[in-house]
Amino acid sequence: MLAVHGLRHAYRGGPTIAFPDLDVPQGARVLLRGPSGSGKSTWLAIVAALLTPTAGRVVAAGADLLAMSARERDAWRGAHLGFVPQRLHLSEALDVARNLALPYVAAGEAVDRARIDALMRRLGLAGLGARRPRELSVGQAQRVALARALLRRPQLLLADEPTASLDDDHAREVVALLAEGAAEQGATLVVATHDARVAAALADAVEVRLEAHA
Repeated sequence: MLAVHGLRHAYRGGPTIAFPDLDVPQGARVLLRGPSGSGKSTWLAIVAALLTPTAGRVVAAGADLLAMSARERDAWRGAHLGFVPQRLHLSEALDVARNLALPYVAAGEAVDRARIDALMRRLGLAGLGARRPRELSVGQAQRVALARALLRRPQLLLADEPTASLDDDHAREVVALLAEGAAEQGATLVVATHDARVAAALADAVEVRLEAHA
């Protein structure tokens, strides 16, 4: 499940952002919509346990996130969260295969090569393991980021503007892969977007709409 209640956040010197409440069951699809600057990335950072809000409560994947210590949040993210950021943060110093090994290394676990290979095949990345990120197309890089997010079978999958700067064909492909990847694992999927193409593709999603603020 994902429950967000009474969520507020104020950046120093800025306005307080008030977010709508949300209650959805495990496996739901959620669209986080609103204009640029409405707080979509802030909401995602809070729900990803990367940012502590001014007020509110967030329960995700069975955990009360704001009641946890910093170390407990780190462990929760590694075990339960998949995040596809707007900037993909793929290391140019590493090839695709090593980029995909990083979630296991960060968690102190043995690298699951079989899982990596299976996801690469599933996402149309077979044979690209030795390439560096700069040698990938935009669509291929997006699929690598999605594979990285899905590797440890997260219960919560977050995507921040995943279709930004993509043409229609790549946008459809990325949204379909997000939805399919989440459904295969029973993960709750939250996509932050202002792209009408995403809303059309996820027409059955619960919508959370954020408003512009001063």
